[in-house]
Formats: sequence, structure tokens, C-alpha cells
Amino acid sequence: MSDTFRLTLAQLNPCLGDIAGNAAKARAAWAEGRARGADMVALPEMFLSGYQTQDLVWRPAFLREIRHALDALTRDCADGPALGLGLPLAEDGQIHNCWAVLAEGRVHAVIRKHHLPNNSVFDEKRLFAPGDISGPYRAGPIRIGTPICEDAWFPDVAETQAESGAELLLVPNGSPYARHRFDTRMAHMVARGVETGLPLVYLNLVGGQDDQVFDGASFVLNPGGHLALQLPAHEDAIETVAFSRTDAGWRAATGPRARLPDAWEQDYRAMVVGLRDYLGKSGFARVVLGLSGGVDSALVATIAVDALGAANVHCVMLPSEYTAPESLADATALAQNLGVRLDEIGIEGPRAAMTEALAPLFTGRAPDVTEENLQSRIRGTLLMALSNKFGAMLLTTGNKSEVEVGYATIYGDMNGGYNPIKDLWKTRVFETCRWRNAHHRDWMAGPAGAVIPARIIDKPPSAELRADQRDEDSLPPYAELDAILERLVERDHDIADLVADGYAYETVRKVAHLVAISEWKRHQSAPGPRLTNRAFWLDRRYPLVNRWRDPGE
Repeated sequence: MSDTFRLTLAQLNPCLGDIAGNAAKARAAWAEGRARGADMVALPEMFLSGYQTQDLVWRPAFLREIRHALDALTRDCADGPALGLGLPLAEDGQIHNCWAVLAEGRVHAVIRKHHLPNNSVFDEKRLFAPGDISGPYRAGPIRIGTPICEDAWFPDVAETQAESGAELLLVPNGSPYARHRFDTRMAHMVARGVETGLPLVYLNLVGGQDDQVFDGASFVLNPGGHLALQLPAHEDAIETVAFSRTDAGWRAATGPRARLPDAWEQDYRAMVVGLRDYLGKSGFARVVLGLSGGVDSALVATIAVDALGAANVHCVMLPSEYTAPESLADATALAQNLGVRLDEIGIEGPRAAMTEALAPLFTGRAPDVTEENLQSRIRGTLLMALSNKFGAMLLTTGNKSEVEVGYATIYGDMNGGYNPIKDLWKTRVFETCRWRNAHHRDWMAGPAGAVIPARIIDKPPSAELRADQRDEDSLPPYAELDAILERLVERDHDIADLVADGYAYETVRKVAHLVAISEWKRHQSAPGPRLTNRAFWLDRRYPLVNRWRDPGE
């Protein structure tokens, strides 16, 4: 029996529902592995269908097409290395999250996920039936145990497979990005390796799907948590690792160790990848957005250029009488730095017409937020018209702080199909702009250098919907607001907890009230890339009609 085993890892980006396209990527990876002399080629969890399927997995026709694709791969990949890939399978009236191993023209093994995550963005107990713990299967000279994603976050599956004769743990994953998530994954995988004494392969998806961005960053560990191979984050990668039989068991040869970026770079790249894939997988190539001269739209425009290239980004300035000359100048400077088209459409004409139309009904009532929102909704309507006419997706530009407290106008500046900064607090918006000005990477399609003018970052934020308006007229300073929101939203702290820690009661009460009354807006907001463990949509689900309030209010 051979004392070597060559495993080709295919860290790739599937498109949910593109079964034929995903199968073609699997075939190409298998062919690459065969050319490299691999004994086995492995792809991540749910690769054939794409991930996450949500309720699509209940469609019989969808499952039949996946089964047909699996049968075709079994035939096409008969003469060469084994092929392992993830997919949903219907069996005896139940649907399982599976990982199938194809070899010599047959389905050699089917592993069914045992632990189904039902937290955060996952609803797998709703969608799938749990499988029994699967024993190891043979691939060439080695016996492999495969805990599927969540199965490796608990000791029982890996321990059972090791006790049943597994000599290597191969863990296929569909694990989405969240800030600092890599350290958590690594800790769990090191624990499995220590408990079993086996080498471990962690193989993850890459690419954006709706609000989730799968970040790859696959790796191989030898027993004791020793890193043998590290694949890059947020990139397709195919790498072959050689395992050798030793007196102490199988060991992986040392391979490339990609540099993993810090949290600032990973957040930024997740926003770029999320936007790029959301558009590309939806059939869009271009975007349009309103450029205000403020920091949020400046960052969104920069992300769009880095994702799509300047030629595919159309910026529009929509000034009113309240728009400062500096805002026009800053927007122009940003557009020139990025190399994007910038047009200007004044809103005073439409505003005058709508004000005149409403005048008979508004007689005797003083101007208020209604007239401010009217300006925002005129802008939203004009931008949607450009989106419709030219087939470019409208990007919305509200940061997480504004989305949380409802400091955005529904059917106005909230119009749009995608929001790249939806999970980025305002304070991180400022710092991300500074980070992008100071850093450039090969994967960025935009130019290097300080593309975002310093005045955009440094000036006091304003919606410019009335004279001398500042965000802090109606909100606490963003540093204070974000600190309060981070504890209220991401850690579920009570008002009393924050007051005990020194925050002013009236400020905390006001913020909590704004959060509570803005839920309906968040339900209608555009999706955006998930950067934290409490992003809006699947991570945090609240009822629209809800009379409960924190007793501290």
C-alpha cells in the first residue's frame, strides 16, 4: 500500500442555483487535480447547489436536477482521482445536507451532516434532517473521516470517526465571514486535532451570496495544531497537499501559507466581494448612486469602483438650495480621483412642483421633517429612473448606525438594490475611508492613493436637508452613538446596564426608542454584506408590531 496521499483542495465560488455551472467548476477542479497526480479532489459544503439554499431546497425539481448533475459527475469523473463535494440529497422522504465521494464511476460514500446549526444566519433544522454520524471511507491508501462544517464544532463526530479508524479529518465548510471569525474556527479545529491526534483539512467556500460572504481561508493542520498550509482569504484557490505515512500516523507536507489580512482589510474586501458577486450573480454589470459629498456615499462609490471598475460606476449629484458649495466640490474631486462619470441633476424644479401640488392640503401647517423627506424622495425617484433606464443597479448608502436608528428616508435615500456599508458603523466608515486612502491591493480595480478627499472624512456629517443642519442636531455624537448601539444591538444589553456604566439615561433611552420604532424600515431596506455576528436580516429578527419596551425606558 502506498505511503503517500495527494489531496487537491478546491476553494471555489459557486453560484446558488447554477447547478450546471457549479458542476462545470467541479469538473475543471477534478481535471486540475488529475493533472497534478492527486488521489482525491475535494470541494466545500453544498458546492453543487450553492449555499445557503433556504427554502429552495424544498423544491422537488431543484433536487432532481442536483441528482442528475451528481450522476453526470459520477460518470465523467470515473477515470482519475476520487471527487468529494457537498450537495443536498433527498432520501426516503427526508432532505440531508450531504457530502458525496465519487470514485471509479460510482458514489463511493455519502456523508450526512449530523449537527444542524440553527442560530445566527442558519436555519438548517428547518430545512434538513440530521444524519447519523458517518464512519470513515477509504480514498486510496488512507481512511478519511468527514465532519461537515458544524459537525467539527463539537467533539463527538470527529472522535467517533477517529475511533472507527479515520486517519485524516477532512472538514468541508460553508462558513460565512464575520469579523474575527477565523480565530474562532481555528480554535475549534485545533481542538478536534488535539482530541483525535489526526491531521485536519478545513476547506471553505468563497464568494458572496445575498448578505453573506464566504471567505475561504482554508487550511491544513498537522496534529498538535501545527499549520501546514494556509489558503488565501476571499480568493479562489486550488492547492494540492501531500500527506505521508509516518510511524506516528499521516502527516501533511508544508505548503504555501498565505497572509491573512487584518480585520480592516477583510471587512473592506468582504464589501467589495459582496457587491461584485451580488451584481454578477444577479445579472447586473453596472451601478448608479447618488454622490452627496458626504462620507457614506464616498465610501460606497470607492467600494463600487474597486469591485466593478470605474467604467461601470455612474455617480449623480442631486443638489438643492441647502447643498453646500463644498459638498459639490468634494463630490467632483472624489469622482475625478476615482475616474467615474459624475452628472448633476438639480432637484429644485421637482421640489417646487411637488410643494405646489401639496400646498392646498398643507395650508396652515409649518414646514417640518415632511419637507425634508420630500427632498430625499425626489432624489430617490430620480435615481431609480436612471437605474431603470440604463439597467444599472442603484446602490443605497446608509451606514449601520443610521439604519439602526432610522436616520434614513424610506422610499428616498433608502432606495436601491444593495447597500455595501449596511453592516458598518459610522465610526468605522470614517476609519475605513482612511484605511482605503492608505492601502491598495491588487484585487482593487480602483486607483491607488488618497482617493477620498480629506475634507469629506473630516467635516461634520450632515444630510443637508435644511439650513445649517448637522447630524448631531438630532443624534448623539457618532462615537457615543455607536458605543451605545453596539451594546444594545450586538450584545443585547439593557438600558440599565448602560446607565450603570456612565451613559446618560436620556441619551440611552432616546437611542433605544429610535431602534425600536425603526424596525419596519429595516425590513424594507436593501441587503448588504454581513460583517458582524449581528447584521440586519437573518442575524437579528424582530417583529414589526411590538409594544414591548425595555423597562428602563
